[in-house]
Amino acid sequence: MLILLNKPYDVLCQFTDGDGRQTLADFVAVKGVYPAGRLDRDSEGLVVLTDDGRLQARIADPRHKLEKVYLAQVEGVVSEAALARLRAGVTLNDGPTLPAGARAVAEPGWLWPRTPPIRVRQTVPDGWVELTLREGRNRQVRRMCAAVGLPCLRLIRWRVGDWTLDGLAPGEWREA
Repeated sequence: MLILLNKPYDVLCQFTDGDGRQTLADFVAVKGVYPAGRLDRDSEGLVVLTDDGRLQARIADPRHKLEKVYLAQVEGVVSEAALARLRAGVTLNDGPTLPAGARAVAEPGWLWPRTPPIRVRQTVPDGWVELTLREGRNRQVRRMCAAVGLPCLRLIRWRVGDWTLDGLAPGEWREA
């Protein structure tokens, strides 16, 4: 079984929590499926759930280089110099990243409002970056954006391999 979930903001990417926070179980009542990879609590978007351990490992393991596409709303003007650094790979505190696909994009027309909304500063512009990664370190997109001077305000995973969020509102899921 394969399930695609649009994980809302402030939801843990696990099925249980001893502190009463929202988890995947609040949205998916299917037993025996597990997330193939993680998505931070403060990130939104596509989570692939499966009951197939081999598929789960193939999706989550960076050795398989499965593309993951993220849309990041960042603070600051997205310059070609920053994008070039992302494309070349940046050095983080845990070593250099692989080169990433990176391009400036407009705010997606399909974007839902986030609750709570991001902070907006009248004197600081923001923009959107689409990043395509083939690895998945802890908070990697946020750290890469910060390393090139573009702190991440909002992060949405749009695609994992061939699966996308297309047609899924936050909290909705479908079988793939």
